[in-house]
Amino acid sequence: MAKAPEKTLTLESGGGGGGREPTTEGVVTALDARNAGIPLDLDVIAEQRANRSAIERRAATSGKRRSIKREWQAAWLLRAVTMIDLTTLAGDDTPGRVRRLAAKARQPIRGDLLDALEVRDLDLRVASVCVYPTMVSEAVSALEGTGIPVCSVAAGFPAGLTPFEGRLAEIERAVEAGAEEIDIVITRRHVLTGDWPALYEEVRAFREACGDAHLKTIMATGELGTLRNVARASWTCMMAGADFIKTSTGKESVNATLPFGLVMARAIRGYRELTGYHVGMKPAGGIGKAKQSLEWLILVKEELGDGWLSRALFRIGASSLLADIERQLEHWVTGRYSAYHRHPMG
Repeated sequence: MAKAPEKTLTLESGGGGGGREPTTEGVVTALDARNAGIPLDLDVIAEQRANRSAIERRAATSGKRRSIKREWQAAWLLRAVTMIDLTTLAGDDTPGRVRRLAAKARQPIRGDLLDALEVRDLDLRVASVCVYPTMVSEAVSALEGTGIPVCSVAAGFPAGLTPFEGRLAEIERAVEAGAEEIDIVITRRHVLTGDWPALYEEVRAFREACGDAHLKTIMATGELGTLRNVARASWTCMMAGADFIKTSTGKESVNATLPFGLVMARAIRGYRELTGYHVGMKPAGGIGKAKQSLEWLILVKEELGDGWLSRALFRIGASSLLADIERQLEHWVTGRYSAYHRHPMG
């Protein structure tokens, strides 16, 4: 495929103005020190506030104050690919579907587009493949030798209302099967009733069950009632040792939104200032368009800085998003949009 000579692209070079692409300067490639958690501080939890109108106004302008165009947009989209937790969490999942997903994870962007963009040497890959616990072994086998970790949902996903002992056992079995990352769901009633000690102890137990596997706590933000509850739940999960805080399961009626993300990002920043620990953020659910991924990257860059623009500290849980990013990259190369069936998820 021919490529116009003026469309040179690199992930490292600077852009111009509001369209500046993410650089590697200051990027955290691995957690400096895994979040060990701290004792629960109910005074810090109680003092959390969230001005809904101000947060919604700030979130509404986040993606509009920066215009990312041309080669810089392509570079940002390629960066977004490296932060995707490529996910299949359907009731009709099969080993074959998981193997197809793994194949797409190994080469998330079509080879002809990589050549046209002159980025094949970047060795692009997604951040992880996320599946149910019963599919972990199949995913581990399909990804052997790639360095791509397998992420498993657990702890009674998506409702989190199964008996506690069973939730712990599910985490342990997923880790034994080879999962290096565990996405658990919290008990929402602990947040809705303000029982922060119960939430803290729950997440601490999940963290212990994970062992060396990294723990992402799904807070189901759309079911927590208020933005203040989102802030309080974020702090409690981080104090309990969560490596990431995650918006949603993708099964709620309201999933990842920028106001939720803004509250979580500011909680992460406050926790970093208090403890020195970096905690990651993962929006998930309803992020299917390339434009949305750019909005999230802009929010993270502005609220947390370039240090969070890596798979070590930022993930996007998605499936159809990858296909739309490929479409946008093909449009940048050819000037034409192609059909979705030319860009299968897996």
